[in-house]
Amino acid sequence: MTDLNQGSPAPEKKPGPSLLADDPFAGAAPGKKPTLTTGGQRAFFSCWDVHAYYGESYIVQGVSFDIREGEIVALLGRNGAGKTSTLRTIARVDSPNLKHGEIWLDHKPLHSMRAHQASFNGIGLVPEDRRIIAGLTVEENLQLAQISPPVGWSIERIYDLFPRLGERRNQEGITLSGGEQQMLAISRALARDVKLLLLDEPYEGLAPVIVQEIERTLEQIKNLGMTTIIVEQNAIAALHLADRAIILDMGQVVFDGVSQEVLDNADLRQQYLAI
Repeated sequence: MTDLNQGSPAPEKKPGPSLLADDPFAGAAPGKKPTLTTGGQRAFFSCWDVHAYYGESYIVQGVSFDIREGEIVALLGRNGAGKTSTLRTIARVDSPNLKHGEIWLDHKPLHSMRAHQASFNGIGLVPEDRRIIAGLTVEENLQLAQISPPVGWSIERIYDLFPRLGERRNQEGITLSGGEQQMLAISRALARDVKLLLLDEPYEGLAPVIVQEIERTLEQIKNLGMTTIIVEQNAIAALHLADRAIILDMGQVVFDGVSQEVLDNADLRQQYLAI
């Protein structure tokens, strides 16, 4: 077990408040290290007993799960459950601050990396705000994503997946429609050599007809076997796309199972997803 604060075994967890104190993990639920074998094979991605904070606010409270290569996982929960915070912790962005736990991707320890190092080792985060770069065309946004290795999909292959982007290659990225900007945001991740694609609210703010178009795109990505975690308030859409569902409540995993089980269990959906 890795303690990122002190480099020594983590203190024993005791009941207490979910805020940073003398014992930074007081009150945390006991972590369960994910099995490193799934179907007889080592997990492609694992996070184990992950704890993360915004300042003194204890947000991610002992999250553990693993993912097989090529699997799509829907990370679900009510607003404030810790979904985006977990995604950002995996991507190793500066906030929230990972205090304890281990995060592994393809045998590489992400928990010891910064965001640029995690990106170099295969993390592709598509944030909710899309982060399209103003002043650059569609193609320039893609070229900038490939300015340093490792390079992923070619720009022409991206245009094959998103013909609309090819038609607008010389248009400034921030002038695209919301759906087109989402396509560009996903494309910028694919332009890198992505091993784990992290999608944060890909349907947010989009009209239903555009949501259907993004869904078709994600189905194509699924058929290509790209390992993906999707955080989405439109839980039903995410569940239909995903192989597995992980539900968070107050920063802790309360369900980890096949997506169909959540679709079939109205009580579970009402309790944790309010649907």
